Amino acid sequence: MNWEVYIRGFKSFLRLEKSVSPNTIEAYIRDLERLMLFLDEAGYNKLTPEKLTLSHFEEFIGWLGKKGYNASTQSRTISGIRTFYKYLMIEDIIENNPTELIERPRLVRQLPDTLSQKEIQNMIEAIDLSKPEGTRNLAIIEMLYGCGLRVSELTNLKLSDLYFDLGFIRVLGKGKKQRWVPIGDHAVKQAMIYIENWRSLTLPKKGSEDIVFLNRRGEKMSRVMIFYILKDLAQRAGIRKTISPHTLRHSFASHLVENGAGIRAVQDMLGHSSITTTEIYTHLNIKMLRETLDKYHPLYKK
Repeated sequence: MNWEVYIRGFKSFLRLEKSVSPNTIEAYIRDLERLMLFLDEAGYNKLTPEKLTLSHFEEFIGWLGKKGYNASTQSRTISGIRTFYKYLMIEDIIENNPTELIERPRLVRQLPDTLSQKEIQNMIEAIDLSKPEGTRNLAIIEMLYGCGLRVSELTNLKLSDLYFDLGFIRVLGKGKKQRWVPIGDHAVKQAMIYIENWRSLTLPKKGSEDIVFLNRRGEKMSRVMIFYILKDLAQRAGIRKTISPHTLRHSFASHLVENGAGIRAVQDMLGHSSITTTEIYTHLNIKMLRETLDKYHPLYKK
């Protein structure tokens, strides 16, 4: 069989048996497309997955480096290919998995960009509440920053997921894992203003009747639209940082840790399956302490 047949089976496996999100499936396919491009350029295009050896993959990693892919992208690509080969093992298409022996490039742990509380307030103040979409955009920021949601969790949020009387919202995260996230009174207030005064006047399109955040056409908002809304508000607020919906999620977590929140509680609210993913915010807090020492201690002040 050729690569296309294997990949079709792999996509079905991810979607039906693993319940992987469409975005993650696309990422896995991009990883495999890089591998196939390498095979084509190296003259190995007639080799099927079961014919590849560890030496081929070591050569592939070198190729990724020459193409300018950084260590993070290389590691991500290897992870995707390993998942593909695990699928081949499960389906008894191969007997040995050469990807288990691949060494990933060592990653330098990057601390995420965050916004200060003042910068977030400046973005909120930049919202034009005289426009119909103003109350919606304010509610979006309150949800992203006040609950630490991923952008996909925000766009998929349903009215039936809102338990404001209990102070919680129900979120469907990665891998369709459900979690309950506390929501503050201020975010509840802004969400209710939007729902009662803007959304109630918008006729939802079929399939979007239960979706919280709608565009002017009554459709579920796209991830890209949320990105552009935040980017525009950041510019209006005079913020020069590169802003994305995830920046507000990072800010939510780092501000909690800075103010003494337990790392386990933050992990649960973010929906991280591993505590090591959440621990990066501990490093952020340490960085802040170092900067405070440099700024205020008489022996360190510059």
